[in-house]
Amino acid sequence: MKDIAIYGAGGFGKTVACLINSINAIKREWNLIGYFDDGYPVGHDAHYANVIGGIHELNTYQNKINIAFAIGNPHIIQKLVNKIENSNVEYPNLFAPNVLVLDENTFAIGKGNIVMFDCLISNHVVIGDFNTLNCGTYLGHDVTIGCFNSMMPSVRISGEVRIGDMNFFGVSSVVLQQRIIGNNTTIGANSVIMRKTLDDHLYIGNPAKKFD
Repeated sequence: MKDIAIYGAGGFGKTVACLINSINAIKREWNLIGYFDDGYPVGHDAHYANVIGGIHELNTYQNKINIAFAIGNPHIIQKLVNKIENSNVEYPNLFAPNVLVLDENTFAIGKGNIVMFDCLISNHVVIGDFNTLNCGTYLGHDVTIGCFNSMMPSVRISGEVRIGDMNFFGVSSVVLQQRIIGNNTTIGANSVIMRKTLDDHLYIGNPAKKFD
């Protein structure tokens, strides 16, 4: 088994620990050694494992280790990735056992992604690095996703949508077909994107409207 630690010892960290346990229930692949988190002391019991350090401890870790980010804010994940200088650190993709990919031959994915339970990925989908697809997220055909995007539960991305970097999609938000989501966009829960969005803005409602 390969050693893995979760960066983020909060509620989502416990959920990712459950994900790792569910993967191991089918095939013993991961040895969960603990959590890294700069907001808790070493030894803090975060359920399923203890906190073993923060960014300093990770950068001085002597053995090969895999890191899964359990943090909802994509900006924080990007900052942490930029601070990690240890060549022993690797970033696996974690897929829940019941994720459905309709055509693996046309599916491409980078590193450091978490794909939670009940997600569906259609055909000709391309995903970059360090994205989170929370439970029940659906990606339609010919969808392209960049890096550092966070999708909360039950997000629906329609066919031929293009998504850039550093975006946050609230619970049950919807993006209609062929829309373009650029960078650093926040979409509120239950909001429906019917038009191309502008970068660095918040969108809320059905249909979603821009808020400064």
